Amino acid sequence: MSTAWPPSRGRVQRLTVAALGLLVAAWAAVPLLWMALTAIKPDTAIRSKDVSLVFTPTFDHFRDLFLGGNRVGSFLVNSLFVTVVSTLIAVTLGCMAGFGLAHWNSRHRDGVASWILSTRMAPIAAVIVPIFLMFRVAGLINTIPGLIIAHLSFNLPFAIWLMSAFFSRVPVAVEEAALLDGCSKWRRFLAVSLPMVRPGIVTTAVLCAVFSWNDYAFSAALGGPDTATLPQAAGALITQTGIDWGQLCALGVVVAVPMLVAGLAVRRHLVTGLSLGAVTGE
Repeated sequence: MSTAWPPSRGRVQRLTVAALGLLVAAWAAVPLLWMALTAIKPDTAIRSKDVSLVFTPTFDHFRDLFLGGNRVGSFLVNSLFVTVVSTLIAVTLGCMAGFGLAHWNSRHRDGVASWILSTRMAPIAAVIVPIFLMFRVAGLINTIPGLIIAHLSFNLPFAIWLMSAFFSRVPVAVEEAALLDGCSKWRRFLAVSLPMVRPGIVTTAVLCAVFSWNDYAFSAALGGPDTATLPQAAGALITQTGIDWGQLCALGVVVAVPMLVAGLAVRRHLVTGLSLGAVTGE
C-alpha cells in the first residue's frame, strides 16, 4: 500500500504534538525513574563512578529509613494527619463558601472573589513572620493544630475560589427545578449542586493535598521535633560526613508515590474538573 508523500499538514502537526508530548513525558519521568532506581541500589553501586543499570535490588535503604534513628515513621504519620485533616476542612468549607459566592447576586462578587484569591497568591515568605508571631501568642508553635491552621490559610482561599467557579457552571434551571419541587436551599446544595460538581471537589481536594503534603516552609518555621513532616526528614540525611543518597532517594519515593497514586486513582475526575474552566475563574 503506497503512502502519500509529502505528508499532509494535519499529519505533520499530529506527529509534532506527539513528539513534543513524548519529550515532555520523558523530561518528567526520567528523574523519577532514576530516583527509584537509586533507592533500590546497593551502596557500592551508588558510590561507583560507572553508571550501572544492572544490579541486585535491595530494600535496605527503606529499612534503614524507617527503622533507623531518623524517626521517619513519625514524620510520615504527621504528614498524613496534617494533609488529610487540612484537606477535608478546606474542601468542606470551600464547598459551602464557594456555593454562597457563586449564588451571591452582587456587583461586588467578582471583587470579593479576586480578593479571596489574592490571599493565596502571596508568597509564604511574605506571611511566615506575621503567622509565626500570632501563633506564638496563641501557643500554636510546634503543634499539629497549628500546622493544620497554617495550611488552611493557603488552601482555604484556593478552595473557595475553585469551588465558586465550579458551582457557577451548574445550570440554573436544574437548581430552580429543585426549589420548585420543594427542596430547601440547604437540600438543593446537598442533593443537587454537590453531586454535579463532584469532579471539581476531587480536583480541589487533590490540589490542596499536594500543597499540604509537599509543604516545607510552614513545617520548618512553625513546627518542631514532635510535629516534623516528611519534607523535613531530608535535612537529617544531609550531614557533615556526607549525603546518604540511598536513603535520600528512598525518602523521595515515599514522598512522591502517595500523590502519584492519588492522582492516578482520580485522574478521570481530575481531568474533567480541570477542563471545566474552573482554573481560569470562569
